[in-house]
Amino acid sequence: MKNKLLFAFTFFCLSFVNAQSYFGFLNDNYAGVHSVLNNPANIVDSRYRADINLFSFSALATNDYYGVKFFDLVKRDYNFEKEAKQYPNDSNNFLTNFDILGPSFMFNLNNKNSIALFTRARGISHLSNINGNTLNDVQDGNNASYQVNNQNFSIASNSWGELGVSYARIIMDKGQHFLKGGFSAKYLVGVYSGYAKANNINMAFNYTGNPNTSTYTSSGSLEVGNLNSLDNFDNPTDNIGTGFGADLGFTYEYRPDYQKYITTNHEGKTSYLKDQNKYKFKLGFSITDIGTINYNDATVSFYDVNTSYTEAQYNANSNFNNLYTTINQTKSVKFKLPTAFHLNADWRMNKRFYLNLNTDFSVVAAEVKNSSYINNNVSITPRYEVKWLSLYTPISYLEYSGVQAGFGFRVGPLFVGSGSIVSALLSETKAIDAHLGLKIPIYQGKIKDIDFDGIKDKDDNCPDVAGPIENKGCPWADKDNDGLTDNLDKCPKEFGPKENNGCPWTDKDGDQVLDKDDTCPDVVGAVENKGCPWGDEDKDSVTDNLDKCPAVFGEKDNNGCPYTDKDGDQVFDKDDKCPDVVGTIDNYGCPVIDTKVIKKLNDYSKSVLFDSGKSTLKADSYMILDAMAEIMKEYEATNFSIEGHTDNVGKPESNIALSAERALAIKTYLISKGINENRLKSEGFGAAKPIDSNETKTGKSANRRVEIKVIQ
Repeated sequence: MKNKLLFAFTFFCLSFVNAQSYFGFLNDNYAGVHSVLNNPANIVDSRYRADINLFSFSALATNDYYGVKFFDLVKRDYNFEKEAKQYPNDSNNFLTNFDILGPSFMFNLNNKNSIALFTRARGISHLSNINGNTLNDVQDGNNASYQVNNQNFSIASNSWGELGVSYARIIMDKGQHFLKGGFSAKYLVGVYSGYAKANNINMAFNYTGNPNTSTYTSSGSLEVGNLNSLDNFDNPTDNIGTGFGADLGFTYEYRPDYQKYITTNHEGKTSYLKDQNKYKFKLGFSITDIGTINYNDATVSFYDVNTSYTEAQYNANSNFNNLYTTINQTKSVKFKLPTAFHLNADWRMNKRFYLNLNTDFSVVAAEVKNSSYINNNVSITPRYEVKWLSLYTPISYLEYSGVQAGFGFRVGPLFVGSGSIVSALLSETKAIDAHLGLKIPIYQGKIKDIDFDGIKDKDDNCPDVAGPIENKGCPWADKDNDGLTDNLDKCPKEFGPKENNGCPWTDKDGDQVLDKDDTCPDVVGAVENKGCPWGDEDKDSVTDNLDKCPAVFGEKDNNGCPYTDKDGDQVFDKDDKCPDVVGTIDNYGCPVIDTKVIKKLNDYSKSVLFDSGKSTLKADSYMILDAMAEIMKEYEATNFSIEGHTDNVGKPESNIALSAERALAIKTYLISKGINENRLKSEGFGAAKPIDSNETKTGKSANRRVEIKVIQ
């Protein structure tokens, strides 16, 4: 009895189930016609010229009630219902599906457009929001009482076939940025549909051991579509439904190195290498299964389940109409396709390794009557991919079942995989799936281009050397060896710099400043003035570059500046030997020394004392010599002669030498005090010029002297 009350739950336990299809394989760039299932945009710019699917299927079981190990399932005597680990709660869920892709194919119309035709058989069933403890009681048999309250579970099973056509084209191709879009239209034929929706149902079973005294009571309401009996949930009334469906998708590719994949034919037209993946990063978005199937001959019945029966009465009246009170009946059942959003990101880590992130999100809620939906999931799939081989290991988080890990491969026409096999082998799992397919792949041909210059060898005049299409695949020559190829060189026979398009620089005015640098290319000018002649602002015949006073008329020999006379003695400073002291013109601007000053110098000189018979000055003479130096400094334009004299005592040669040495000693001292050496002259006369008689002592003393004279 309880098995009937739970709408033949055994049906769900024994069915193949599949929430998503072909885990890991649909992300492969060699998925071919299968790629229309999640995103129809992917069939354009494919690695196939054509792809023919012979047969393939995908199946997955997922729930949050049972947990089981793979090796237990393959045991001959394993009792699934009794031995599988159970996780009952107030709201357990089961989801079932099968997905078979029949004869299907895709091919490219041209470089920008592709189409696909496909046949597909699908089935989805689910039991949602059911009390797991009640399910536990069911599996324990009839020898136990139970009670559940406020049940709002839903149960549905739908199978249908699809005949579809897909079209995809390239929407944008701007170098690094590439966008394609696709659309699928599907004619739907429904072959199976049945559902039941509970509304606040309360159930109680009081077991006494006797069918005539064991009682079943229930309350609430029940909506049932296209079913005659609880015992035959998998055998609904015979009718066929029809409808239409659609899928829509877009894929964006980021191609930073797109130029590496461009090829050129002999006419100069460019295209991409069709056998190569060009993207670094790919992002796809799609919405699938938009549409409904209508069963016009089906019946929807609404029942009041407020009733009480003994177990014997219930077993004898299993038909809905015999057990419950019919509230209302309507014609037509509508089944809504499992509409879902898909977001897919694919990172090309290098030429062979990829990392994929995929999310599937159901638009249809489980609470909707006669709903079909996918369970939400997120998966990360590392992938190794080349032309004839792919290896993929999807790691997924499935709603209801948690984290799953799997493995799959593609070898030429065959592909096999599972999104949960690794989890099932290593530990207990709440989901298990598998996919298998056989196809006829017709790959894009590899363009023969030995020198990799983007020009097919049959159109390349230099197939072994890379060259541009403009030169028929041959490299440009450089006849003048100036580093600029002849196609860019405006003077291909003359050596010239790149900046002047391969031509030598000219100098029209011959001023040794090249025209490119000459501000005045038609007038001879100075190099320092960027090829322009210098100006003469003050018209003093001294150009401004040499004129230190360019705004004032001046003299050439004074760098263009007027002469100055700081002391105002009418002797220009340039000629004034005493520019800071007023002097006479005849004395070069210096004051003229008079006889009084000469007398004073001579008076000082008479007081200069030497050691007897020597030319060394006595210390007492230093103060006198300092005073003489100060007087000489006042008359900077006057030159002096220092003359030494002796008496007639001794040899004349010795006297001349001594007088000369003494005069030189005074000169040397004055020079040390800052008197210019050129202003002083020293000379010794011995006893040749006496000023008194050498016959007396007084006269001899007068004759031993040093005289200071002005040199005119």
